[in-house]
Amino acid sequence: MALVRWEPFREMDSLRREFNRLFDDVLTPTVRESGGFTFAPAAEMQETDEAVHLKLEIPGIEAKDLDVQVTSESVSISGERRSETRTEEQGMVRSEFRYGTFQRVIPLPARIDNQSVQAEYKDGILRLTLPKVEEEKHKVVKVNLG
Repeated sequence: MALVRWEPFREMDSLRREFNRLFDDVLTPTVRESGGFTFAPAAEMQETDEAVHLKLEIPGIEAKDLDVQVTSESVSISGERRSETRTEEQGMVRSEFRYGTFQRVIPLPARIDNQSVQAEYKDGILRLTLPKVEEEKHKVVKVNLG
Protein backbone atom coordinates (compact mmCIF):
# COMPACT_ATOMS: atom_id res chain seq x y z
CA MET A 1 0.00 0.00 0.00
CA ALA A 2 1.40 3.36 -1.04
CA LEU A 3 1.42 6.36 1.23
CA VAL A 4 -0.32 9.43 -0.14
CA ARG A 5 0.58 12.84 1.15
CA TRP A 6 -2.42 14.77 2.45
CA GLU A 7 -2.58 18.32 1.17
CA PRO A 8 -5.20 20.33 3.09
CA PHE A 9 -5.12 23.26 0.66
CA ARG A 10 -6.06 20.97 -2.23
CA GLU A 11 -9.04 19.76 -0.19
CA MET A 12 -10.08 23.36 0.52
CA ASP A 13 -9.79 24.25 -3.17
CA SER A 14 -11.95 21.27 -4.09
CA LEU A 15 -14.54 22.32 -1.51
CA ARG A 16 -14.52 25.89 -2.85
CA ARG A 17 -15.13 24.63 -6.43
CA GLU A 18 -18.04 22.49 -5.22
CA PHE A 19 -19.64 25.44 -3.41
CA ASN A 20 -19.21 27.65 -6.49
CA ARG A 21 -20.85 24.99 -8.66
CA LEU A 22 -23.70 24.63 -6.17
CA PHE A 23 -24.39 28.39 -6.08
CA ASP A 24 -24.10 28.66 -9.88
CA ASP A 25 -26.68 25.88 -10.27
CA VAL A 26 -29.07 27.51 -7.79
CA LEU A 27 -28.73 31.12 -8.94
CA THR A 28 -28.57 30.61 -12.71
CA PRO A 29 -32.09 30.66 -14.21
CA THR A 30 -31.75 27.78 -16.63
CA VAL A 31 -34.08 24.95 -17.47
CA ARG A 32 -32.98 21.59 -18.81
CA GLU A 33 -33.92 20.91 -22.40
CA SER A 34 -34.11 17.52 -23.96
CA GLY A 35 -30.65 16.25 -24.76
CA GLY A 36 -29.15 17.80 -21.63
CA PHE A 37 -28.67 21.29 -23.09
CA THR A 38 -29.69 24.32 -21.07
CA PHE A 39 -31.44 27.44 -22.28
CA ALA A 40 -32.99 30.39 -20.51
CA PRO A 41 -33.67 33.60 -22.37
CA ALA A 42 -31.51 36.53 -21.31
CA ALA A 43 -33.62 39.30 -19.76
CA GLU A 44 -33.22 43.01 -19.19
CA MET A 45 -35.63 44.99 -17.01
CA GLN A 46 -36.08 48.73 -16.66
CA GLU A 47 -38.55 50.42 -14.33
CA THR A 48 -39.99 53.89 -14.89
CA ASP A 49 -42.66 55.81 -12.97
CA GLU A 50 -45.35 54.59 -15.38
CA ALA A 51 -44.31 51.04 -16.34
CA VAL A 52 -41.87 48.17 -16.18
CA HIS A 53 -40.12 47.47 -19.49
CA LEU A 54 -38.91 43.92 -20.02
CA LYS A 55 -36.74 42.82 -22.94
CA LEU A 56 -35.95 39.14 -23.56
CA GLU A 57 -33.59 37.63 -26.10
CA ILE A 58 -35.20 34.53 -27.65
CA PRO A 59 -33.40 33.85 -30.94
CA GLY A 60 -34.45 31.14 -33.34
CA ILE A 61 -37.99 30.78 -31.98
CA GLU A 62 -41.09 31.85 -33.85
CA ALA A 63 -43.79 33.90 -32.13
CA LYS A 64 -46.33 31.07 -32.50
CA ASP A 65 -44.05 28.83 -30.39
CA LEU A 66 -43.99 31.27 -27.44
CA ASP A 67 -46.41 31.42 -24.53
CA VAL A 68 -46.30 34.60 -22.44
CA GLN A 69 -48.43 34.82 -19.30
CA VAL A 70 -48.55 37.91 -17.12
CA THR A 71 -49.87 38.18 -13.58
CA SER A 72 -49.83 41.36 -11.50
CA GLU A 73 -46.56 40.20 -9.88
CA SER A 74 -44.64 38.14 -12.47
CA VAL A 75 -44.12 37.27 -16.12
CA SER A 76 -43.85 33.67 -17.29
CA ILE A 77 -42.33 32.93 -20.69
CA SER A 78 -42.29 29.41 -22.07
CA GLY A 79 -41.79 28.02 -25.50
CA GLU A 80 -40.48 25.30 -27.70
CA ARG A 81 -37.28 25.51 -29.65
CA ARG A 82 -37.08 23.62 -32.92
CA SER A 83 -33.87 24.17 -34.79
CA GLU A 84 -32.64 22.24 -37.81
CA THR A 85 -29.75 23.04 -40.12
CA ARG A 86 -28.68 21.16 -43.21
CA THR A 87 -25.70 21.97 -45.41
CA GLU A 88 -24.32 20.21 -48.46
CA GLU A 89 -20.72 20.80 -49.49
CA GLN A 90 -18.52 18.78 -51.84
CA GLY A 91 -20.85 15.80 -51.78
CA MET A 92 -21.08 15.73 -47.97
CA VAL A 93 -24.28 16.42 -46.06
CA ARG A 94 -24.20 17.86 -42.56
CA SER A 95 -27.44 17.97 -40.59
CA GLU A 96 -27.94 19.22 -37.03
CA PHE A 97 -31.11 19.56 -35.01
CA ARG A 98 -32.06 20.67 -31.55
CA TYR A 99 -35.45 20.45 -29.89
CA GLY A 100 -36.62 21.30 -26.42
CA THR A 101 -38.85 23.38 -24.23
CA PHE A 102 -37.94 26.14 -21.81
CA GLN A 103 -39.65 28.26 -19.19
CA ARG A 104 -38.60 31.31 -17.24
CA VAL A 105 -40.57 33.14 -14.55
CA ILE A 106 -39.50 36.70 -13.81
CA PRO A 107 -40.77 38.40 -10.64
CA LEU A 108 -41.70 42.06 -11.16
CA PRO A 109 -40.55 44.90 -8.88
CA ALA A 110 -44.02 46.49 -8.76
CA ARG A 111 -47.65 45.46 -9.24
CA ILE A 112 -48.73 45.92 -12.82
CA ASP A 113 -51.98 46.15 -14.72
CA ASN A 114 -51.86 42.84 -16.58
CA GLN A 115 -54.89 43.80 -18.70
CA SER A 116 -52.92 46.55 -20.49
CA VAL A 117 -49.67 44.78 -21.37
CA GLN A 118 -48.16 45.60 -24.76
CA ALA A 119 -45.87 43.13 -26.53
CA GLU A 120 -43.64 43.27 -29.59
CA TYR A 121 -41.61 40.34 -30.97
CA LYS A 122 -39.14 41.16 -33.72
CA ASP A 123 -35.79 39.66 -34.77
CA GLY A 124 -35.69 37.31 -31.76
CA ILE A 125 -36.25 40.10 -29.22
CA LEU A 126 -39.44 40.14 -27.12
CA ARG A 127 -40.29 43.55 -25.68
CA LEU A 128 -43.00 43.84 -23.04
CA THR A 129 -44.37 47.11 -21.68
CA LEU A 130 -46.06 46.38 -18.36
CA PRO A 131 -47.96 49.45 -17.07
CA LYS A 132 -48.11 49.87 -13.30
CA VAL A 133 -51.42 49.96 -11.47
CA GLU A 134 -52.50 53.47 -10.38
CA GLU A 135 -51.79 52.87 -6.69
CA GLU A 136 -48.17 51.87 -7.48
CA LYS A 137 -47.53 55.02 -9.55
CA HIS A 138 -48.20 57.33 -6.61
CA LYS A 139 -46.98 55.09 -3.81
CA VAL A 140 -44.82 56.87 -1.24
CA VAL A 141 -43.04 54.99 1.52
CA LYS A 142 -41.91 56.79 4.67
CA VAL A 143 -38.48 55.74 5.91
CA ASN A 144 -37.74 55.95 9.64
CA LEU A 145 -34.21 57.09 10.38
CA GLY A 146 -34.01 56.04 13.98
